[in-house]
Amino acid sequence: MLPATREIAATALAEAVTAGHAPPILDVRSAKEYRQGHIPGAVHMPFWMLPFRGRTLSLARDEPLVVYCGHGPRALMARTALERHGFNHVILLSGHMQVWNEQHLPLERGAGKTGPDSG
Repeated sequence: MLPATREIAATALAEAVTAGHAPPILDVRSAKEYRQGHIPGAVHMPFWMLPFRGRTLSLARDEPLVVYCGHGPRALMARTALERHGFNHVILLSGHMQVWNEQHLPLERGAGKTGPDSG
């Protein structure tokens, strides 16, 4: 179960991913960063596309959505764009990929899942 806050710890998200109970996860880094390693199951859409394409995401707007980037700034901008598109429960990954990698949590590599026109 996710906290009612606007952040989730990397270990809590990793446990939810491993247990198969993770909410949708959105990686807003570049395509290159995403291919080099992303959280298992994460959908990719670069942060700069969200103001234009955020409404095309086929995700529930009233359910939790975890968003992350490398260190935090892109995810903050993404959260703002997503909230403008009606996403009500955007949760940031605390420490983002920096902490995920420092804690040696699971990664998927390669193209994975992409949002509409995310390249």
